[in-house]
Amino acid sequence: MAQGDVETFHENGEWKNKREGAGRAFAAGYGTKDQAVSAGRDAAKADGVEHVIKNQDGQIASKNSYGNDPRNVPG
Repeated sequence: MAQGDVETFHENGEWKNKREGAGRAFAAGYGTKDQAVSAGRDAAKADGVEHVIKNQDGQIASKNSYGNDPRNVPG
């Protein structure tokens, strides 16, 4: 069973990843957003969950789903 969605975010001068519902990041902080996004994407793909990527200001920049998508969505 898949765990919670993965969120990439900026906190205390570092980029981090955490799972939905977790109180803290699941790995060490990253120096760049690209590094954190790459690690978050890998975790989301492995678990078949959504990856939510936020900007430094906390606004959602993008979302990518790696499983459990409804098949009857037009477009």
